[in-house]
Amino acid sequence: MHSTTLADGTPIPTLGQGTWKMGERGANRKAEAATLRAGIDLGMTLIDTAEMYAEGGAEEVVAEAIDGQRDKVFLVSKAYPQNASRTRLPQACERSLKRLKTDVLDLYLLHWRGAVPLAETVEAMERLKQQGKIRSWGVSNLDVSDLEELGQGLSTCATNQVLYNLEARGVEFDLLPFCQQQLMPVMAYSPLGQAGALLRHPVLRRIAERQGATPAQVALAWTLRAPGIVAIPKASDEAHLKENWAARMMVLTPEDLTELDSAFPPPKAKQPLEMI
Repeated sequence: MHSTTLADGTPIPTLGQGTWKMGERGANRKAEAATLRAGIDLGMTLIDTAEMYAEGGAEEVVAEAIDGQRDKVFLVSKAYPQNASRTRLPQACERSLKRLKTDVLDLYLLHWRGAVPLAETVEAMERLKQQGKIRSWGVSNLDVSDLEELGQGLSTCATNQVLYNLEARGVEFDLLPFCQQQLMPVMAYSPLGQAGALLRHPVLRRIAERQGATPAQVALAWTLRAPGIVAIPKASDEAHLKENWAARMMVLTPEDLTELDSAFPPPKAKQPLEMI
């Protein structure tokens, strides 16, 4: 399994599993948990979730999926920004731990920036580490100026999770280089784009045919092409899961990359950080 490392040396897989929109319908929960378990069996042992997803429902699905095999999984969850204060973050973390049926998170993220000062969030995260509730902490949807505002906390911030795919390349201008300088892996959410439009693009279809692959595999291989990137696509079923898994072995050619740059140009100037 391809992997990268956090700044503290902890190895993590570069291809994990996302859980956005899981747990929203009770009738689907067993199938969702089964898909996550199948991913773990393949080697996709990093699972990303959040208290926001189905208001905790996704965490409950993850709990079912990892039952009996918690030690195999690198478990990531995220806190609402309104819960990122020194008093509310410990409470939010305890609720997530209870829903996930575990006593520690491998990585705990601030989901996006809110009104709570970042310095206070850093303090609260560090206290959770000291208490053994989390092993590492990081952020999500923060731009360069926000990361710089972390101050000394920047050295212990494990990752920044951001929107990154062929349609959303703005982070390449400054945020990705900044994180690389900090030896901070970037977690790419929605690496396959939204609503399927990206996967219908004729250039992706042409490259997929040439590679003997699918457009989704091309898009995912593109996201994983650079070191220090972790992709967390969500799979709706086991077939989709296996399709994602196979993409980790794909090597895009210089011709492929040139065509993709032409169809989806890299940024030439600073852009506002995109979020969904």
